[in-house]
Amino acid sequence: MGVRQTSELGQWKRHGILGVCLALALTLGMTGCQTAVRQPIYETAGAMEAWDDEELATIPVKGSDYMVQPDSSWEPFKIYREVKGIYMTGNTIGLQWRFEEILNETNQSIINAWVVDVKDDHGTMTYASGIPMVNDLGQDARVKVRDFQEAMDIMHYHDIYPIARIVTFKDVIAAAGNPHWAIQTHEGQVWRDRKQDAWLNPYNREAWDYLVDIAKEAATRGFYEVQFDYVRFPTDGPREQIDYGEAGEQETMAEAVAAFLSYAREELKPYGVYVSADIFGLVPAVTDDMRLGQHLETLAVAADILCPMAYPSHYALGTFGVAVPDLEPYPILYETMKRAVDRIEDMNTDEPKAVLRPWIQDFTASYLGRGYYQRYGAEQVRDQIRGTYDSGVNEWILWNAGNNYTWEALREDIPRNTP
Repeated sequence: MGVRQTSELGQWKRHGILGVCLALALTLGMTGCQTAVRQPIYETAGAMEAWDDEELATIPVKGSDYMVQPDSSWEPFKIYREVKGIYMTGNTIGLQWRFEEILNETNQSIINAWVVDVKDDHGTMTYASGIPMVNDLGQDARVKVRDFQEAMDIMHYHDIYPIARIVTFKDVIAAAGNPHWAIQTHEGQVWRDRKQDAWLNPYNREAWDYLVDIAKEAATRGFYEVQFDYVRFPTDGPREQIDYGEAGEQETMAEAVAAFLSYAREELKPYGVYVSADIFGLVPAVTDDMRLGQHLETLAVAADILCPMAYPSHYALGTFGVAVPDLEPYPILYETMKRAVDRIEDMNTDEPKAVLRPWIQDFTASYLGRGYYQRYGAEQVRDQIRGTYDSGVNEWILWNAGNNYTWEALREDIPRNTP
């Protein structure tokens, strides 16, 4: 994977190379093609090298041949880096003072990436979209950022790696507007989870195209990576009422989720972006898909990056032998990511394997109740980063729903353990 140099250089590569190719094509179209091969002729002494032109026959070129262009692709110019990131809502991007505040903190920290909401948990878009279906559904009726391109330009200028977060199958607006895309009940009604949210059916290929169109548009806006969140089946609510249709009888949940990610990655190749997927933190610790369609080895060859949501507060008491997980963040991150590393390394496949990058906790889970949580600050954040590094993983992203981060934990990186 290449390492990003500067945004200006990346643009020069893309536009400059295309310009040269177009100029050559126009020249060939207007003048024909008189080709010469330069062959070296060595002096007997071997001390000098001369060149002599050997003329070849003229190749006839039709006047319109220069208009025939191969399909363009940004795949060779993909930009990647080891991410130390934070999550950013559309509202944070849209509020100038908040945007500038976090930008200033980012510039004084080790943070080098922002995961930005493109389509959020409610199915609404951060910016005005050019996708007819999005417009028809009203998902961009109230945009959160009026001049999104300016925000992207600022991110690029400050060398911040932008990742587009797209909430995938949880989409109450699209599911309600297109019931034939939605998970349905046996009675043919749109199914809803415990919070009354409707979901797109992960088996539905039309729903796939809608989601991939949003990802493609995000790529054209300047994102270097598309991250699919809620790329799974629902886990709560009256699941016994669900009817996934014929496709649900022919394909497992894990196969459906992996097939979607593989399809998205293939469709996004010409756009030169990486594809990442958020997965439950327990996925590396279990061998099945937990009835949500996330199986580690299956997904490891379907996406470029896998992001376990390894928040200590989300683990059951006693997990990995830790009595109260929220009170001991280091072993939770270490055990989660070490198991993921080992399982992926043990995979016998010729296909590229996903990079690992956990989500880590920068919030206080007071809802757990006294004795089962602690206030999270610099120590707890750095313990999670240390656990990640010690497991052999070099990347991470912080989650705080309100984007209120513990910046004192992020002024300098944590040294890795050396063997």
